[in-house]
Amino acid sequence: MNFTVEDAPGYTVVAGTGRLNMVQAPRLREVVAQVVADGHHHVVFDMAGVEFMDSSGLGALIGCLKLARQAGGDLRIADVNDQVRMVLKLTGMDRVLTPYGSAQEAFPDA
Repeated sequence: MNFTVEDAPGYTVVAGTGRLNMVQAPRLREVVAQVVADGHHHVVFDMAGVEFMDSSGLGALIGCLKLARQAGGDLRIADVNDQVRMVLKLTGMDRVLTPYGSAQEAFPDA
């Protein structure tokens, strides 16, 4: 899985491509931890390129959410596919990590 980081006004977009599974989940945590450590506390994980997510990926997202919130910010997800949406819904995590249509919609006031 490849990750890119791009600053936008008021938030930072982390985009991933590939499979967010137990192999790649630690890398997502590292990337988001670095973004937060650099002072960017409002983070959007753009999932347009994420083909698949398992429970390890979900755990990584929750860990990233905690990191951002502990820094006084938030982590939001955008552009999820049907498989990711189903994982969120089946686990009830869609109430905690509400999927947005795009990164811009995730932080509309930024």
